[in-house]
Amino acid sequence: MQETNGTLPRLELKLCAPRGFCAGVDRAIQIVELALLKYGAPVYVRHEIVHNKYVVESLRNKGAVFVEELNEVPDDGQPVIFSAHGVPKSIPAEAQRRNMFFLDATCPLVSKVHKEAILHDRREREVLLIGHAGHPEVIGTMGQLPEGTVHLIETVADAKSYQPHSDRQLAWISQTTLSVDDTSEIVRVLKERFPDIAQPHKDDICYATTNRQEAVKFIASQCDALIVVGAPNSSNSQRLREVAEREGCQKAVLLQRAADINWKDFEGITSLGVTAGASAPEILVEEIIEAFRSHFDVVVETIRTATEDISFNLPRELREGVSTTG
Repeated sequence: MQETNGTLPRLELKLCAPRGFCAGVDRAIQIVELALLKYGAPVYVRHEIVHNKYVVESLRNKGAVFVEELNEVPDDGQPVIFSAHGVPKSIPAEAQRRNMFFLDATCPLVSKVHKEAILHDRREREVLLIGHAGHPEVIGTMGQLPEGTVHLIETVADAKSYQPHSDRQLAWISQTTLSVDDTSEIVRVLKERFPDIAQPHKDDICYATTNRQEAVKFIASQCDALIVVGAPNSSNSQRLREVAEREGCQKAVLLQRAADINWKDFEGITSLGVTAGASAPEILVEEIIEAFRSHFDVVVETIRTATEDISFNLPRELREGVSTTG
């Protein structure tokens, strides 16, 4: 970039808080790391533990072996870990049939949605899941009930056209990483069409997703550009980029690493927002800030819109081993 009068151009960098790791992601990573300490390598992980290449590679370097299906796991007695996104009921059932030792790293807030689906079905309700087809969390939630029992609603158009499959009362649940605004619009349509539809006692969209979107909403219109640090297959990261665009930020981009920065995209800016998806480690945020320091005279201001102090318990098998494994 061009320097101005022999000095770097000034850049006001607004750093969202909260950002990055949520309690569910932190717990899932800890489960893999503690399993490696307690049981030794290899530890098998079904699917990416969280959607972040940096995290996956760092765990792979420590001895984690990532697989897509259990048939890739040898019968060697080593632990198998299910990812934070959750799995269909058929997966732990298969692991039990094979006498595998498995640890479930499903985020407790995803498990809450699983329990809601099961409870609605027991109460003879027809279950609608608001979410994105093909996402691991959606596959896991739909897989809590027999095939064809849970019906996916992806868009407002789906909500407008949905025809019940039975005379049962309807109930809706949702993926935890959706856009708060998009989901609200879908729910509005469902309630208009089906006034008696049952809903969660507490929103299914998780606190971390909501908080990160609110932080982006707060700063987006004040920034010439905004960077979301996260992976392209991370739902909550993609939603952050969409929220920034919707709130008036002219250029919102999703980047995995500083090496992915296209500097032409940021020519002439004087203000930049930075946040990170719930599966992106802080080291990647710091990496991007340092990259901008080489092109701008950066002044960082942290904008805090919420405080998070939530933590989740580890599986009992690992809690018992923590004191002896350091």
